[in-house]
Parts: sequence; structure tokens; C-alpha cells
Amino acid sequence: MDKLLRILSADSGFTTAQLATMLGEPEDYIKAQIKEYENKGIIKGYQALINRDELSNGGVEALIELRVTPKKETGFDEMAERCMAFDEVESVYLMAGAYDFALIVRGETMQDISMFVAKKLSTVDGVLSTSTHFIMRHYKDRGKNLINFDEQTDGRNLIL
Repeated sequence: MDKLLRILSADSGFTTAQLATMLGEPEDYIKAQIKEYENKGIIKGYQALINRDELSNGGVEALIELRVTPKKETGFDEMAERCMAFDEVESVYLMAGAYDFALIVRGETMQDISMFVAKKLSTVDGVLSTSTHFIMRHYKDRGKNLINFDEQTDGRNLIL
């Protein structure tokens, strides 16, 4: 990955002028390079990293492992496409190991995710098994620390 993509993947909030200064390139070149990456589908979008643990209504997130039977003609691609079609599913990854896919799923409550798995996901033809892991707290996401341990206070009192 080139330097421009590395910087943008870490923080897409820089202006093209700032990126040009950081990389020692003309701003017009940086604009053209970004546009080319977007046109080629290398850059698919820009997104703010939200610390949902700090929100009172941040919802619930789960990692769901999925074992499937791949189709002879399409392999795992057809199952990936089916999983991607669900609104609850934010990310789909093909994995090596005990499970074939890892899905990141979001809902308002744990019950919402449980019902999604029971009524929608596990009923898809070709799904052999699922394993749901509810995410309890986010410490680090996409390279950014979401918890500053130095600022946290210990609420325990020392009793002598």
C-alpha cells in the first residue's frame, strides 16, 4: 500500500493541502491520485470512527462465525452475497480455520441480534452452524485507541 493510502486509511480527515505537504507532492497530484483511487474502486468511501460505547443508544454489535457448504459453481461467493444483503450485517469476511465467514452484525438489542440469527441467518440454505459473540466493549478500532487508561479513575477506596 502506498503512503497516501496508508495515511487515508488511518485518518481520512486530512485536506488535500495537508496531504500534499505531508507527502511532498503538489496538491493537484494528490487530488488526481485520490480521484483515480475512487474511480478504480480502491477507495470505497469515507467513514467517521464512532466510539459507540460513549453513546447512550449505541446499540449492540456481535461477531458471528458462520460455517457453510460452498456451492460447486460459485464457491463461497454466493453465500457472501446473501449475507451482505441483510441490513443487520455491516461486514462480511471469508476466513480460514474452523469457520468460513466472520460477520459483524449490529442491532438495537441483544434480542434483535439473537432473532436475526435464529430467524434469518441460520435459515439460509447452506448454513451449517453459527457462533455468536456479543461485543461487550471496544478498546481499539481501526488502529485508534477508544479507551485512554491514563484518564480513567479507579473508584475503589483503600481501606487500612
